[in-house]
Amino acid sequence: MSTDNIKKFMEFSSNHVVNINRILKSNKLDTFVNFIHSKYQDLIVITNKMSSLSDINIVENYIKNVYIVDNSNIQTTWLS
Repeated sequence: MSTDNIKKFMEFSSNHVVNINRILKSNKLDTFVNFIHSKYQDLIVITNKMSSLSDINIVENYIKNVYIVDNSNIQTTWLS
């Protein structure tokens, strides 16, 4: 994502958290997003637990649909 897109995305990050959580809940998933943080040109999505691949795909698809994102720039990292 470009720096401008990240800034725009972060202006409404609380709304994005609510929307992502609504989608996760509608899919009957136990994972929810706590908050979204930006660092340099990265978005960091913090969840309540280690997510499954389907949970991550939902979050990634949401972000891709909000702004035009080059798919090669999306990378998933699992921290424990």
